Amino acid sequence: MKLLVTGGAGFIGVNYAAHHLALGHTVIVLDNLSRPRTQHNVRWLREQANRLGREKQLIFYECDIRNFEQLLDIFRQTTPDLVAHLAGQVAVTTSVANPREDFEINALGTFNVLEAARAMDKPPAVIFSSTNKVYGGMEDVAVVLDGTRYRYRDYPFGIAEDRPVDPKSPYACSKCAADQYVHDYARIYGLRTVVFRQSTIYGPRQFGVEDQGWLAWLMIATVTGQPITIYGDGRQVRDMLYIDDLIAAYDAAWERIDTVAGEVFNMGGGPQHTLTIWSEAGPMLEAWAGRSIPVTYADWRPGDQRVFISDNRKAERLLGWRPKIGVQEGARRLWDWIVANRDLFA
Repeated sequence: MKLLVTGGAGFIGVNYAAHHLALGHTVIVLDNLSRPRTQHNVRWLREQANRLGREKQLIFYECDIRNFEQLLDIFRQTTPDLVAHLAGQVAVTTSVANPREDFEINALGTFNVLEAARAMDKPPAVIFSSTNKVYGGMEDVAVVLDGTRYRYRDYPFGIAEDRPVDPKSPYACSKCAADQYVHDYARIYGLRTVVFRQSTIYGPRQFGVEDQGWLAWLMIATVTGQPITIYGDGRQVRDMLYIDDLIAAYDAAWERIDTVAGEVFNMGGGPQHTLTIWSEAGPMLEAWAGRSIPVTYADWRPGDQRVFISDNRKAERLLGWRPKIGVQEGARRLWDWIVANRDLFA
């Protein structure tokens, strides 16, 4: 199998690429290397290919998905079987500061990927990394405070895919537009596409920042002594999905692509794998760091969800998939990786 990964030097992309290299597949990585520290991931990926003796099966292109002609040329040169479209602008604050760039990367860039796929004699399947932010703040969903955490009053299994989209930031709007294009290209053109509306994904090789990759950011800040700001009261709940479980879901979709093409899946840890942003994460990190961690509190950010938990039952039913790695185990793996590689965060 030939896999093409856009954003392949990012956290999810580099892990997915390494996984398929280990399986013996040819992996084509596209990235514009615009995000800090992506070079570390490219170097690590090349080391993995060398270790496996599969240097010729890893192909890297420095490419920006906004450049359609270059993108189309790469598709034609490499003829991939599957495209994992993971490239994107990922921060809400960045989208507010520069909504045009956010739109061009997320919406136009995704359109370019779809058009490049459609132009092929044998179009590849496309798996798209969307976001739960397409659902907006979900102000109509009743949330109650239960001790140190919020919870849904009426959704014990979490939020399902039939929830109407209602994006509340430029980032959410651009990802929602991309999400809908990917979904519709299956209906109108017959492309084999799958959309994953992802919740909090975490794991090694995640260079988290304040507004993206929040658990990794809290760990990095703790290890390197940087100041931490908690927006809201820290009792917000997120369902946590470890990177290995996400990769298993991607593989399950590829294995069943002819039957799940055109589907949209909410993709997170579900009700069994949740963590609060600070009321639970804070004591966990303090125990591992062996000291108290000072934090500053600030106002809630626009569109911030007090709770987001994915209803994974559709993925379980159609993909035969469910998350396996618990929050404590997964978080400890991420912590240990950050501690062992603290020089990368200097």
